[in-house]
Amino acid sequence: MSDQKTILSGIQPSGKLHIGNYFGAMRQHIRMQKEGDAFYFLANYHTLTSINDGELLRQYTLDVVLDYLALGLDPNECTFFAQSDVPQTTELAWILGCVAPVSLMEKGVAYKDKVAQGLQPNVGLFSYPILQAADILIYHSDLVPVGEDQKQNIEICRDLAGKLNRAFDAELLKLPEEYIVKSVAVVPGIDGRKMSKSYNNTIQIFDEGKSLKSKVMSIQTDSTPLEEPKDPETCNVFALIKLFAADDKREEIAEKYRAGGYGYGHAKKELLGMITGYFSEAREKRKELVKDMDYVHDVLKEGGKKARERAESVMEPIRSNTGLYRSFK
Repeated sequence: MSDQKTILSGIQPSGKLHIGNYFGAMRQHIRMQKEGDAFYFLANYHTLTSINDGELLRQYTLDVVLDYLALGLDPNECTFFAQSDVPQTTELAWILGCVAPVSLMEKGVAYKDKVAQGLQPNVGLFSYPILQAADILIYHSDLVPVGEDQKQNIEICRDLAGKLNRAFDAELLKLPEEYIVKSVAVVPGIDGRKMSKSYNNTIQIFDEGKSLKSKVMSIQTDSTPLEEPKDPETCNVFALIKLFAADDKREEIAEKYRAGGYGYGHAKKELLGMITGYFSEAREKRKELVKDMDYVHDVLKEGGKKARERAESVMEPIRSNTGLYRSFK
């Protein structure tokens, strides 16, 4: 095993990735791939809690792989794989479930949110934190980069690891450390709410042409006349401009807002150019990758092999200590 700290993070292939995904997680993943022994996975088991279309899930999964590779994830620098390629994950999840109190799952924020919204949550969503804990623990992860909204799940993960270790009086699982990602503020969608696939208000990373222009131009703004001064800090368009613009450019545009005579249409055109330019190189790389899907599948195949090897080394002593019998190797 590497002497480097093991970094673990995943992303759900539940739809086309958008700029909120990029600035909230993907950019950090790509940066951190050189900072430790990084394991990044496509959480397709988790996605089954919300998608019941096999062909759609397969396509979304490959889309996420293409996006990451185009944006700079290097499979030679990290282990990049599909969650479903590591059966030890669900094996460990069952074992953790056997020491997990129901009361702990009932405290899950995602579960409570769904209930509060009047939705009928499934058992997969209820036990989501257990599978997430298995995702983390199966590789003896040291650092788990998460946003503040995921902090509770890391605490549950540590709790479950401790419960299993105490139940069998052995140090079977390493307790990971949370690594709170100080990402950008909430990225607004075109309707002003948090950008989210579930709200259908996203600007996709690889949108281009008429599709991209239509979305940018439809970003919600107030009705302040063009000639009047405007507050850039309350504007959805400027919130997105801040993600892409260098400091001097950002301040230049902010001054135009405050001076008046600068309309939201002007700001949207600037934003459109920024998005187009920022992702232009990655957009071309993605188009090339689509022509070589054998390479894309090989990336997942090799990543899955490496992930299974690590996971098996963690599972062997767990099986031995829990008394699980296996007649095969």
